[in-house]
Amino acid sequence: MSALIAEDEIVDEMDLVWLEDISRLDYVRQSLDRLPTRRGRPAYHRDGRMVGYALLGPKAKPSRSSGTFRRRVFWLLPHDRDTEPDGLYARGAPAEAVDVRTLAPGSKGHKTERSEGGPMSSATRELKP
Repeated sequence: MSALIAEDEIVDEMDLVWLEDISRLDYVRQSLDRLPTRRGRPAYHRDGRMVGYALLGPKAKPSRSSGTFRRRVFWLLPHDRDTEPDGLYARGAPAEAVDVRTLAPGSKGHKTERSEGGPMSSATRELKP
């Protein structure tokens, strides 16, 4: 869950890879997954779809016990707002969701009016391309 991700857990991120156009998404879910490599597309074993993932730099250290790396994976479920705009998350967002526009390597992002299903603020409208 994003609330459980601490900035110090993602300091080794070098880049975020997006697998689709994120400009139309109000939010993405994020989690820290244990993965066998620092880079490359991870396997995806959830319902829904993977939207993106983080790449780690060469200084990222694997877990001493498992040899795996903790990397962020961004994803959406079939009942999320992008596919069901009037559904469960027409207002509000899942606990692990953040506004995709607030994400950057090493920054966990945060919820906004937009990600919560509210009207965009004037400041957010000015940022919109």
